Amino acid sequence: MKTTLFSLGIISIFILASCSSTRKTAKAETPNSNDIHSTVVIKNNVPSREINTGNVPASEVVAFAQTLIGIKYTYGSAIKEKGFDCSGFIDYVFNHFNIAAPRTSVDFTNVGEEVPVKSCKPGDLILFTGSDAKSGVVGHLGIVTENKNGDLKFIHASTSRGVMISGMNSYFIPRFVKVNRVFTVF
Repeated sequence: MKTTLFSLGIISIFILASCSSTRKTAKAETPNSNDIHSTVVIKNNVPSREINTGNVPASEVVAFAQTLIGIKYTYGSAIKEKGFDCSGFIDYVFNHFNIAAPRTSVDFTNVGEEVPVKSCKPGDLILFTGSDAKSGVVGHLGIVTENKNGDLKFIHASTSRGVMISGMNSYFIPRFVKVNRVFTVF
């Protein structure tokens, strides 16, 4: 009887200890945005492109983009009244400031200057693959709205909720490609 109780006590300690270590591991699996690095291998050759943002402040672009929160998602559209897809949203925002930009997500692959996540600022473009993280092709993008102590947020046109602000999470982290800077005035 004493041996059985002793054995149950030891097993209970191991179970509780493993739960504790699992919780610690789970926290570590959701990294600070500053620790996020792309694991995506780009599989297509997209030419470099420049976007002339002139003296348009990135902060004004972010502020305008935020006025569009709630606009529905419509594939292939850059028309506010119809809704936006992700690149249509960027196109609409940039056109508001007379900034010519590519129309498709993939064409943003090599736009501007790549910057580390820890150095990104509001107005930078954040690129992801489409829903298939292994595709190696940029299929989604947004505009960084904040990066406060590693808490990265971006605005984008989501298929599920339209224009919204999201943070880096288990859906976006595996699909993350890079951050590109196109604005010189913040």
